[in-house]
Amino acid sequence: MDAAAALPVLAALSLAAPWSPLGSARGQFSAGGCTFDDGPGACDYHQDLYDDFEWVHVSAQEPHYLPPEMPQGSYMIVDSSDHDPGEKARLQLPTMKENDTHCIDFSYLLYSQKGLNPGTLNILVRVNKGPLANPIWNVTGFTGRDWLRAELAVSTFWPNEYQVIFEAEVSGGRSGYIAIDDIQVLSYPCDKSPHFLRLGDVEVNAGQNATFQCIATGRDAVHNKLWLQRRNGEDIPVAQTKNINHRRFAASFRLQEVTKTDQDLYRCVTQSERGSGVSNFAQLIVREPPRPIAPPQLLGVGPTYLLIQLNANSIIGDGPIILKEVEYRMTSGSWTETHAVNAPTYKLWHLDPDTEYEIRVLLTRPGEGGTGLPGPPLITRTKCAEPMRTPKTLKIAEIQARRIAVDWESLGYNITRCHTFNVTICYHYFRGHNESKADCLDMDPKAPQHVVNHLPPYTNVSLKMILTNPEGRKESEETIIQTDEDVPGPVPVNSLQGTSFENKIFLNWKEPLDPNGVITQYEVSYSSIRSFDPAVPVAGPPQTVSNLWNSTHHVFMHLHPGTTYQFFIRASTVKGFGPATAINVTTNISAPTLPDYEGVDASLNETATTITVLLRPAQAKGAPISAYQIVVEELHPHRTKREAGAMECYQVPVTYQSALSGGAPYYFAAELPPGNLPEPAPFTVGDNRTYQGFWNPPLAPRKGYNIYFQAMSSVEKETKTQCVRIATKAAATEEPEVIPDPAKQTDRVVKIAGISAGILVFILLLLVVILIVKKSKLAKKRKDAMGNTRQEMTHMVNAMDRSYADQSTLHAEDPLSITFMDQHNFSPRLPNDPLVPTAVLVPITGRKNVYHGDNNSFFAISYL
Repeated sequence: MDAAAALPVLAALSLAAPWSPLGSARGQFSAGGCTFDDGPGACDYHQDLYDDFEWVHVSAQEPHYLPPEMPQGSYMIVDSSDHDPGEKARLQLPTMKENDTHCIDFSYLLYSQKGLNPGTLNILVRVNKGPLANPIWNVTGFTGRDWLRAELAVSTFWPNEYQVIFEAEVSGGRSGYIAIDDIQVLSYPCDKSPHFLRLGDVEVNAGQNATFQCIATGRDAVHNKLWLQRRNGEDIPVAQTKNINHRRFAASFRLQEVTKTDQDLYRCVTQSERGSGVSNFAQLIVREPPRPIAPPQLLGVGPTYLLIQLNANSIIGDGPIILKEVEYRMTSGSWTETHAVNAPTYKLWHLDPDTEYEIRVLLTRPGEGGTGLPGPPLITRTKCAEPMRTPKTLKIAEIQARRIAVDWESLGYNITRCHTFNVTICYHYFRGHNESKADCLDMDPKAPQHVVNHLPPYTNVSLKMILTNPEGRKESEETIIQTDEDVPGPVPVNSLQGTSFENKIFLNWKEPLDPNGVITQYEVSYSSIRSFDPAVPVAGPPQTVSNLWNSTHHVFMHLHPGTTYQFFIRASTVKGFGPATAINVTTNISAPTLPDYEGVDASLNETATTITVLLRPAQAKGAPISAYQIVVEELHPHRTKREAGAMECYQVPVTYQSALSGGAPYYFAAELPPGNLPEPAPFTVGDNRTYQGFWNPPLAPRKGYNIYFQAMSSVEKETKTQCVRIATKAAATEEPEVIPDPAKQTDRVVKIAGISAGILVFILLLLVVILIVKKSKLAKKRKDAMGNTRQEMTHMVNAMDRSYADQSTLHAEDPLSITFMDQHNFSPRLPNDPLVPTAVLVPITGRKNVYHGDNNSFFAISYL
């Protein structure tokens, strides 16, 4: 039960309190002691605020309900039956600052009516208000109903302070009492418990073993229980004990490979049945060996040395620093070398060129294990050294037309003096036309053979090898090799020139720009691919012509006119033929071949103004017939007669009107499409019709004419014409019927055209009046008027048809031929043009009729 409930009980028992063994000496107790006559508060004792329950004060002046066998008097007690197992009650003594060794003794008992274990009484010593450590003395189990005495030897030194705490812990039996009484603090050593001499601090470097040595004085102390107690409660067993003399012994405690986490306060504790001794707290100081924060700084570098700055001012760990060392090694090696340094900078000598090194700084502080871990590494590389010598002479392994394979010795580190190096093959050559090239190629140094590609065939190439590293270069001697021949390049396209004739082609060319060797011959294959003449066969095997190396032209005979031939020209060396170059050349077309009219009379009929001739189709030669032309040439007595077989044809087409105004000796009377003359057919010259824009006017009776027949072939920009004289019309010697000359009728026809226009206007006005006045009779009158007009014109046309009864049968076949009376197909002519005939006089019985034609209509005008 709690303290408030126990007070009546303690008051009830105080009358029968037994005699206290130290009751007569209570007045001699020093500060910190207590007899509990006036309660714990009078002695400045306090209950712990953070325990499970409290100690109960039993007063001799007040009754209590304890069993009668319990001692009489005033003391502090705990009834285990009122609390759960494991619960604790702590009574704190005042803080004391006793200097040097002194003794605390007290009375205690653990009692149970049934002899059971009431719990455990622990003594704890807290130093400088630090944490509670493990108990330095304890007793557990049934000890009887009489008081027992125990001593606590405390070794503490100013300015340290300590506090003794009595702790009662309830056992699992929950039966019995735990009591303490008559606590006194003595200023001299205990008689039954050993005292420890002052325990000193221990300083070690991290990772080393720390040893505490405790020296105790007292009789039979060597048989007591010993341990080293850490402030946080950890207990370290004794490692070794040693008797110094019969009243003094030494105990050693070892902590293995301590770290910063082991740094704490430690004290020695000994315990016997009659009491316990505790030393002062000593500090375990764990020093961290120094380690640089930053890596060394590189100040200079060469092929065989490195200059560094240690950067040892900023460290991790503890000083002082008594030694500085530089540790370095190859990053690819396993060895390590260390140099002591006594300056801020250091130069590492005798290093290998182009080698990577790892450099660290080591710092050492006093004490065993004072050398710290190496600092951060500086990883750097020495420079390359100049190559030892030049590569040996190149060995040519293979020569081809466009590549050369080269062998050389293996290049090791002892030659290159650098792991990073380049092997370069440089070459240069000269070719024709002032062409030269120089280049260098980087090669794979590990390859046993190296190839130089893309070289020109049949060319002298100069080769040399260059070994280069960042510090220098070495060159081999130059070697000259000629590449092998190869097939030649193509014949230049712009050098191909073809000159065309009707049945032959002259072709010339130049040597290939890249002969790639010695040209031995040229080969030209050709075949026809198309022709303007459908009769020419174009499908057939190609033909081949070979020329010697010095012949760069050829004449190809027996070709078809108007045919396109494709030529493939290629050159050859001893390695074979190169690619072919193609060119297309078209032969000239030939003039059509006309039938032989020599000795043959082509005239079929002749009148005073016309002549009918027989036209026979021509034979195409190289191109289809484009047109047939009939040319009329006026005969002049002073003009030299032209030979039909050797004459030049009429190339420039001239109409009758142009010939009349320009004084040309000929004019084109007609142009006929080739489809109109598939076979021989008659044609009338002077039939007064128009053929493809050419007017065929009536011939003048008193003039003589040569009639020529031309056949024309025209393709693209080429035209060929063949002509022949097929007839001659002589001038008439007697007066013919009155048929006016077309040229002399021009003025008269113009006048008649004006009269006709006036009559036309009058008729139109008359028709308008008739329509307005007699609208209902208009249709009938128009029909009668048109019928009379049509009948009259029919008579006139019939009369003209009778006068030209002998005209050519080609009129019905040529859809483009027109009569002078056809206003729809006749080409437009201005009425005032003196070269354009506008009327023809035809004799009719009893009167003369004049027919006038313009672009719009025709009228018949009669006069006496």
